Amino acid sequence: MPIKITYYLDVMSSWCHWAEPAWLELKKRYAGQVEFAWRIALLDATGLPASREQEDWFYRRSGTIVRSPFMLSSGWFDPALKEYLAPNCVAEAGRDFGIGDDCIRLALAKAAMRDGRKVGAWEEAAQVGADAASLVPEKLLERAKSKAIEQRVRESTAEFHALKVTQRPTFLIDDSIADRAVFSGLAGAAPLIAVIDAMRADCEAYASYAAHFGNPPSS
Repeated sequence: MPIKITYYLDVMSSWCHWAEPAWLELKKRYAGQVEFAWRIALLDATGLPASREQEDWFYRRSGTIVRSPFMLSSGWFDPALKEYLAPNCVAEAGRDFGIGDDCIRLALAKAAMRDGRKVGAWEEAAQVGADAASLVPEKLLERAKSKAIEQRVRESTAEFHALKVTQRPTFLIDDSIADRAVFSGLAGAAPLIAVIDAMRADCEAYASYAAHFGNPPSS
C-alpha cells in the first residue's frame, strides 16, 4: 500500500481517547488501501496531572470541547507514578501473543478513564488486557514486565520525540513518493482524510506517469 499512517499514543492520554473515533473512521474508510499502525509514545511527568483535581479540570475542558455526554474519571491517578509504564507495556506485550489490533489498549483506556481502575498497577493492567484478548493474565504480565517490551516502548517513544512534537495523539502519514505529514494534537478525522486523499491522488498520478514513460533517465 502506498500510504502508511502511524498513530503515536499513550494509553492514559485523554486526547488519545477522544481521537479513537477518528482512528476507527479512518480504518473503515481506507480499509485495504492504507497501512495502519500504532506506536507507544510514553507521557512523562510534564504531560501528566499533578493531582486528581488538576486532572478533573483537564477532563472538564476536553470533555466540553468534544461535546462528550459523559465526564472521564480520574480514579486511575496515582501520585507516586511519573509515567504509566504498566498499561503501555501491557498493550505492547499483546503483540507478542498475536494481538496486533486495538483491543487491549482500548480496554485499558476504558478501564482507567471511564471506570477509574488503577491500571498503573501491573497486575491490574495485565488483568484488564488479558480479559480483553482472552489471554492468561500471568503470562501477559510476565511478558509486559520484560526488558524487551520496555525497550520497544522506549524506542517508539524516542521515535515520537524525534518528530519534534509534544502532543499525543500524533499522526504520521507517509507515502510511496516520499511525502510526509505530521498532525500533533488533532483528534478529528477531517484533516487526516484531506491529507490522505491528496496523497493518494499524487501517488496515483505518479503511477500513471510511470506506466506511460517509465523511470527517469539516470543522467
